[in-house]
Amino acid sequence: MALAIASTIRQRLERHRPRSLAGRLILAAAVWAAIGLAVGGYVLSGTFVEAMRDNFDTQLQVDLDGLIAAAEPDAHGAITLRERLLNRRFARAYSGLYWQIEPSDGMPVMISHSLLDQTLHVADIEKKQGVSWGYAVGPLDQRLRVLERRVSFPVTATKDPKDFKAYTFIVSGDMASVEASIADFNHIIFWSFTALFFGLVGAVFLQVRIGLQPLRKVEASLARIRSGAAQRLEGNFPAEIAPLAAELNSLIEHSAEVVGRARTHVANLAHFLKTPLTVLVTESEAHPGPLAESVKRQVGVMRRQVDHYLSRARAAGAVNALGNRTQVSPVLEDLARVLTRIHAERGIKIVVNCPETLYFRGERQDLEEMAGNLMDNACKWAKGLVAVEAERLEGRVFRLSVEDDGPGLAPEDRNRVMSRGERLDESVPGSGLGLSIVRDIAKLYGGGLSLEKARLGGLQTSLTLPALG
Repeated sequence: MALAIASTIRQRLERHRPRSLAGRLILAAAVWAAIGLAVGGYVLSGTFVEAMRDNFDTQLQVDLDGLIAAAEPDAHGAITLRERLLNRRFARAYSGLYWQIEPSDGMPVMISHSLLDQTLHVADIEKKQGVSWGYAVGPLDQRLRVLERRVSFPVTATKDPKDFKAYTFIVSGDMASVEASIADFNHIIFWSFTALFFGLVGAVFLQVRIGLQPLRKVEASLARIRSGAAQRLEGNFPAEIAPLAAELNSLIEHSAEVVGRARTHVANLAHFLKTPLTVLVTESEAHPGPLAESVKRQVGVMRRQVDHYLSRARAAGAVNALGNRTQVSPVLEDLARVLTRIHAERGIKIVVNCPETLYFRGERQDLEEMAGNLMDNACKWAKGLVAVEAERLEGRVFRLSVEDDGPGLAPEDRNRVMSRGERLDESVPGSGLGLSIVRDIAKLYGGGLSLEKARLGGLQTSLTLPALG
């Protein structure tokens, strides 16, 4: 049962524990500071209370000794007091300091002037070191601390050495001043320790903020790397953070090396495959016939597949590389100029609308391949106008839209084109895999491709890709 309760408490603490490292450090320091100050305040207050009460009791002891010393017995055991030996507060009415002498033979009780016509009734008697301590209610309903001692005086008039007369000497003092001093001290302790607590928490907060500043510097450096503004962690780091920065730089360099090696292998593979395919096409053209035509068709299919999967492999190798960023506007402008020249005989006009501050979080060649495929496809089907527009969306994404004023596609034909790159019209040159390649590369970057009816009347292709900032 106890283990189950402990497990439940631990789970609740884990659930409510701050996720921030700074929050955990500050919370732990605040808890321990609160516990330490509370214990210290309790001990200090208890020590002060004990000292005040001991001092008060000591003063009562002095006043009782003075009262007994001021008592002068006569031959019959009766006593008189020499007032000049007593504390002057005994002579002032309701001063808070009182004495009372009770004879053991039933004679009238002697009281101080401060009591006027009232007497003390002692309760809660406790004997300690030959005297009795207790409490009583004063003439003004004060709480009095009482000290009493029984003293016997000889009766010399009877000539009997065993004849004594006993008196109980009582001295009491008002504890209001002591309680007020204790309350004032506790008040000062409480507010002083509260101020000290917040001061300590503030100091810990500043210490944590300053101590974790190098980690924020690492975070900012990593953000610069992801945005392409830097290639490695830069700056001087403390001895505790320097190994982490060195390991991160090594990891970044290793990642870049692996990506570069993968690209080299992809390029080599492309060169290795395309050369034999070119030889096959050349040989088939040199020996025309049914077999040659079949070889040419199969080589065309192989080339399209090689281009398709090599594009995917190259994009997959670069998509997660740190530091990649490409300004979108120059890429679109360059593609527009090239495609305008290619389709100059048809008089195709390409209009580009893209903000200068838009950046693609990826490699330039991937953006060129995706945008180039879409724009080239639009130019092939357009009658005379292609509109290209890039705009920033909510979140870290942007949309690239390419429209043409061509015949467009029916809704049922769009899925056929997107799914397998099926060609619906052989009269226009191309492999038919352009949209499929664009879609696959976009997916690697976490984006997507959609086909819609364009405002110009033809087809609109919309590409969503990650943006920086």
